[in-house]
Amino acid sequence: MKKRIIILGSVVLLVLLAWTGVWFYISGQLREQIGLLAYNDGETAPQLVCETLDITGFPSSFAIDCRNASVVTGDVLTKIPAVRATAFVYSPTNARVSALGPATISDAFTGSEQSLAWSGLEASIRLKDWRIGRISLIADDLVWADQLFGDRTIATSSKAELHLLDIPEAHNTETKRASVATYLRFADIEAPGFNVTQTNAELEAELSALPDDLRNLGAVPFLPDWQQAGGTLKLVGLRASDPEGDLNATGELTLDAAGYPTGSITIDSEGVAQRLGVMLEEPVRTLVLGVPGENGRHTNVLTFANGGMSAGLVPVAAIPPLF
Repeated sequence: MKKRIIILGSVVLLVLLAWTGVWFYISGQLREQIGLLAYNDGETAPQLVCETLDITGFPSSFAIDCRNASVVTGDVLTKIPAVRATAFVYSPTNARVSALGPATISDAFTGSEQSLAWSGLEASIRLKDWRIGRISLIADDLVWADQLFGDRTIATSSKAELHLLDIPEAHNTETKRASVATYLRFADIEAPGFNVTQTNAELEAELSALPDDLRNLGAVPFLPDWQQAGGTLKLVGLRASDPEGDLNATGELTLDAAGYPTGSITIDSEGVAQRLGVMLEEPVRTLVLGVPGENGRHTNVLTFANGGMSAGLVPVAAIPPLF
């Protein structure tokens, strides 16, 4: 009996020692892969730099703590005080992410400096064969402010949520392309400078022809690759409302070979045109929102083609290529 206990104890010890080695090996690989993100060019793939990087959670999880994170995408630099991502050993494709604010956003091209603060920000990520199964992000008490000259609040929202959901029936195993349904909502928006108050807004959309393996993101420029794969953005519904009016929009857009948006968006609104004021002067305001009908609602169809946006046959604005 004593011998069996010794053997069992030895086996348990060997397993623990083996797992310790495996855990530290995996954490080393994670540290190396995150460190490599600092060598991205910030154009074809975002560049991430952590001032300090710690990986803890032994033996049951991997908790990645990135302090004073800097993310470069094009001309935009975003700094976040702390980001923490945790994945459990028994469910490695599920992760939870939290972040401390405020985040500061600066644009080297325009010279703008802004901040985004929150009281709580958490996200959950579930992958399925390395494609998005579900990504959800919840943020409370958002405050968007301009930091260039002092601290001027641009807009606030009591709650924001973002959800990305895989559309299984749209997954193409031959072309290795996936489609994602998107839901975005902001509650209690206040933006006095834009004459917006007590406003709720939500967006429902579907994105097709996305790479089905997230590990390949950044291997090639995203937008040209998406265009060549026949990617489509379907605007299922953009809805915004406050006590004095509402706006609804639906449509579908793609990109042509030159990177110009192509497609159309239908807009239906009431009580919006009157409050746009100098932000959208006539005749552009009517060209965008349309002429009000007998019921007082404005309806219009905006068409995108050949680098321009038009209402019927009337050009409204030039649209630059997206790549």
